[in-house]
Amino acid sequence: MIKITNLCHLFKGAQDPTLKDINLQVREREHLALIGPNGSGKTTLVRHLNALITPQSGEVEIDGLSCRKASHHAQIRRMVGMVFQNPDNQIVGMTVEEDIAFGPGNLNMKADEIRQRVTDSLQMVGLAGFEKRSPFELSGGEKQLLALAGLLALNPRYIVLDETTSSLDPGAKGRVYDMVKTLQAQGIGIIQVTHNMEEAARADRVVLMKGGLIIADGSPAEVLTDVDRLKKLGLAPPPIVELISRLNVMGKHGIPAVLSVDQAADWLNRKLAGSGPDFNNGMNGRI
Repeated sequence: MIKITNLCHLFKGAQDPTLKDINLQVREREHLALIGPNGSGKTTLVRHLNALITPQSGEVEIDGLSCRKASHHAQIRRMVGMVFQNPDNQIVGMTVEEDIAFGPGNLNMKADEIRQRVTDSLQMVGLAGFEKRSPFELSGGEKQLLALAGLLALNPRYIVLDETTSSLDPGAKGRVYDMVKTLQAQGIGIIQVTHNMEEAARADRVVLMKGGLIIADGSPAEVLTDVDRLKKLGLAPPPIVELISRLNVMGKHGIPAVLSVDQAADWLNRKLAGSGPDFNNGMNGRI
C-alpha cells in the first residue's frame, strides 16, 4: 500500500503551499486516476511517491518504507516507477535493448538475468523484435511502451503515469490502456495523472484535486458525473456524461449516470422497448 498522511509542500519562494494536508491511500492492483486543473498539485503529489521530492511535512510510505529516509530512496524508486509525458527524456540507450537493460545493469544483475528481463519486458509491452532498433526511430506510442518496458525490467510494485498519453494518437493511447489492464492483472498498482475525463473513467477510483487539496475521492461514477463541478474547474466531462445530463435537464427522463456509450445505449434500448409511444415521441423530439 502507498500511504500518504498529512502531506504538505511549499516550494521555495512561493506564498501558498502546493499541497495542503493530503491524506490518501493506494492499494496494490488499484488503478487510481488523479485529476484536477493545472496548478492543483497533481504532479507535485506523484513526485513524492518515488522520493523525487522528499516530504517537508507529513509522511509518504511505500509498502511501509518512509520516503523521508534517504536510506530507503533506492528501494522506493525500484518499487515506484514513473513514466512522464515526454518519453524522450527517459531514453538513455542507443538501442531498445540497451535502454531497457540500463536499470537492471545499475543494480549489478548478472548478464543472463538482464537479458531475460529485457526479453520478458519487451514481450509484455508488445515490442518483441524491436531489440536492435534505435529508440528514436519509434513512434510516440512505442516510446511510451519502451519507457514502460524499462520500468517493468525492475519489477515495480506501482507505476505512475504522469500525462503519459496526452500527446499520443488514439491508436497509441489504446495500446497504453491495454497495457494498464495487463499490469493490473499482474498485481501492479497504477496512479495516472490525466486531464482526459474519458481516460479517468477507465480507472477503479478517481481523486479530484483543487488548489493543493483533495476535494473528491470516489468511483468514476461518483466523481465524473458531477458535470457542474467539473466545468467550474475547467475540466470537460466525458461526452456521454454531458449528453445524458442535458437530456435529463431538457426532458426530465431520469436517465441514470453512466460513463460509456454502451451503458447508455443499453439503458435507452430497454427503456424505449418498454415505455410506449409517449417516451419514444419525447425522446425523438428532444434528440
